[in-house]
Amino acid sequence: MPTIYRSNGFRVYFYSRENSEPPDVHIDRGGATAKVWLEPVAIASHAGFAGRELADVLALVRTHQQVFLEAWHGFFGAGQSG
Repeated sequence: MPTIYRSNGFRVYFYSRENSEPPDVHIDRGGATAKVWLEPVAIASHAGFAGRELADVLALVRTHQQVFLEAWHGFFGAGQSG
């Protein structure tokens, strides 16, 4: 589970065995977790985050979307499309 970003208690990472799915990241803070698609940015699943926190999660991913995509493609290979 490579961690690619940390800020304000958020940990952003992806699972190294999820290369058969479209690009996504997982975000944890405290006991809450969310999975977010990167293209387009959207919540795939979540547990424990309140609505306002999910808005913060989406804002975080939108702000760093290109960096997260580059990390995902860099790990899985540029030829991966999901």
